[in-house]
Amino acid sequence: MPIRLITRRLLQAIPLLLGVVVLNFALIQSVPGTFLDVMTAEQQVTDPALIERLRVTYGLDQTPTVQLLKYIGSVARLDFGYSYRHNLPVLDVILAHLPATLVLMLASIAIAVLVGMAAGIVSAVKVNTWWDSAVSAFAVLCFAAPSFWLGIMLIILFSVKLGWFPVGGMVTIGLDGGLWRQALDVLHHLALPALALGLFYSAAYARVMRASMLEVSRMDYVRTAYAKGLTRATVVLRHILRNAVLPIVTLLGLQLGAVLGGSIVVEAVFSWPGIGGVLFDSVMTRNYPVVLGILVLSSFVVIVANIVVDLLYTRLDPRIKAA
Repeated sequence: MPIRLITRRLLQAIPLLLGVVVLNFALIQSVPGTFLDVMTAEQQVTDPALIERLRVTYGLDQTPTVQLLKYIGSVARLDFGYSYRHNLPVLDVILAHLPATLVLMLASIAIAVLVGMAAGIVSAVKVNTWWDSAVSAFAVLCFAAPSFWLGIMLIILFSVKLGWFPVGGMVTIGLDGGLWRQALDVLHHLALPALALGLFYSAAYARVMRASMLEVSRMDYVRTAYAKGLTRATVVLRHILRNAVLPIVTLLGLQLGAVLGGSIVVEAVFSWPGIGGVLFDSVMTRNYPVVLGILVLSSFVVIVANIVVDLLYTRLDPRIKAA
């Protein structure tokens, strides 16, 4: 059954990725200027003959339709083009920075889910009390504060004032030590950006978890569990929580793309060496093969993550058919 689900999702991903390529290619073609204009403005290239030769080499002399068809064929062969800015194939550039973005993305999702679920459980168990009001205020504050602003505030407090965490970067330059020490150093740098991004999305999980638990708590089997003499903690953990977590899984699948996009903004604040900086530099320098490659691979990452969420959903609720 999972194999059938995975195969069906991957087949559905093909037209989706094709649509991503076509749409983003059309949008990029509508933007005036090419990387040759940037190179000319920066006086990297001034010889008209060399400019024309580069135009032919990169296929800019062809019609947009021909360029699109050739690019689709290249993507089908996992060839995303060449980055003149990095002097490397686009795939190598992306794979060099994608792990850092995935680490930040997964850490922020873990914080968002854990903090949001814990806050939602407390709010539902202590409904109409000051605990419930405090969680609601916390959710509104986290949702109203943009992740980049929250990141700046965390830097000012914990990095500048207290000096507990580094201001930016992913590793300490020149750090000597074994694998364990390097891993702790990465976690030390990861704490603030993951917290800034995770707290922003934890607000939605807190509200959804609260509403779901209150809805499940009114079910007949919950009243039956109380009638059997089970303690409140047992009923909440074994009967209410397991069924109330299903909307959280659904929300997780929907927010993966938003978290990936938000991580790019946070990367700029904390100088995190992910694809965010590469994407920004590529947009500013008209390095469009890198921009298209990042968009396609990011879409593929979101598709794979949603397949994992679908498998988790069928695992949590056996009533749902994977087919």
